[in-house]
Amino acid sequence: MSVYNTPFELIKRAIDSVLNQDFPDFQLIIVDDGSNNNTQNDLLQYAIKHEDKITYLRHKNRSQSASINRGILISNSEYITVIDADDEYKPNHLSNCLAEIKSHDLIASTTETIVNLEADYYVPDRFDKNRVVHVDDCILFATLFGKKEVFTMLNFHDMYGADAHFYERAEQEFSVKKLNARTYVYYRNNKDSLTSKIKLKVQDVY
Repeated sequence: MSVYNTPFELIKRAIDSVLNQDFPDFQLIIVDDGSNNNTQNDLLQYAIKHEDKITYLRHKNRSQSASINRGILISNSEYITVIDADDEYKPNHLSNCLAEIKSHDLIASTTETIVNLEADYYVPDRFDKNRVVHVDDCILFATLFGKKEVFTMLNFHDMYGADAHFYERAEQEFSVKKLNARTYVYYRNNKDSLTSKIKLKVQDVY
């Protein structure tokens, strides 16, 4: 989980959704990407409270991709996945991913997407930012789940659409699949979310 100035109540919701998984054997690595609000203090205390499951790191602001890459490097798990700090897992998310990954190296999935407006289902197309695409047709960072070797070999690049770019490169080297499994809850109704901010920036430019 990469965190940057996300309100703690949202981070806690995300953390708790991981802690409440029906598959208990996991390590949650949280990388604070240089938050400059009060989040860091609350987050550190909560990580200490659950230090048997949570590892907390902090560095100066770099990017979401750089933060996730750092977390991947220190992970000692066979499989890697991601959760955005303002989203959450359904209780069976990890067990469902583990069941699906057996014949593949990397999977992604659709999400249960929470919106206020129909327009929130759509994000700028990374190939043509004058048009939008439905989130179900996108590859999302946080639905990626796969063998550690996939993540350590490829890394995420600091760019718009880094998740799709990662998945496309993985297709060239590994067995990949996108599932219709909505066990990841994606909150698109948060105007302060990273995706919403990117969408606004793209709209400003184009």
